[in-house]
Amino acid sequence: MSDLLSELDDNVFTITFNRIDKHNAFDDRLLKQLQVRLDEAIANPKARVIVLKSYGKHFSAGADVAWMQRMAAFSEEENFKDAMGLARVMNTLYQCQKPTIAVIQGSAYGGGAGLVAACDIAIAATSAQFCFSEVKLGLIPAVISPYVIKAIGERAAKWLFMSAEIINAEQARYLNLVQYCVEDKELYSFAYECAQRIAHFAPVAVLECKSLVAKISGQGIDDNLLLETANLIAKRRVSKEGQRGLSAFLSKQTPDWN
Repeated sequence: MSDLLSELDDNVFTITFNRIDKHNAFDDRLLKQLQVRLDEAIANPKARVIVLKSYGKHFSAGADVAWMQRMAAFSEEENFKDAMGLARVMNTLYQCQKPTIAVIQGSAYGGGAGLVAACDIAIAATSAQFCFSEVKLGLIPAVISPYVIKAIGERAAKWLFMSAEIINAEQARYLNLVQYCVEDKELYSFAYECAQRIAHFAPVAVLECKSLVAKISGQGIDDNLLLETANLIAKRRVSKEGQRGLSAFLSKQTPDWN
């Protein structure tokens, strides 16, 4: 069976790591496969939400040992080309116009925790543990750092990067690395319900909410921003989707977004 599985079910595109014997650690080959599946999900008009999850006890142990052994013998130029594979996957997840959800059980270490940070929403089981363990190997979490710092802030990132401390799911939720912490037995059902809920909202509005945050984040609240945001909501109110939603609300009906 393939190390990476994918399926589209009721507008939710699920990508599943299936290297159970390797604790879902990834190498360059698996990252190339993941890039292909992500591109497929993004291009598929029926896919409204992308879910990233794993089979087995662990979400992902990060980089595969055999891959690291090969990397150790690479030149600096070869290592740069190799690192760009992970960089592209991370950026694809982060820049994806569609909502992305990570579902985490067991260990999410190194790059595995980076994948979590790059997603919009992260749902962790109570068994989940997170660690940025690169310093133990004399390395740094360079490629994943932009997404981790965006998620948890500079000070927490410095602490976790330098200490390689293992944190549990509740600590991860407190730091905003994950948004939900649920019992292990409820993990997949909870995540599926979350994905379905988003998939059944107005699809263009959902996409525009994501782009709205990217557009507004970091801007100062001034007259220009007031004009920009007022213009955005005015356009949305007169759009076909906005009109359909408002009409359904005022007539006390549930809009059909299909």
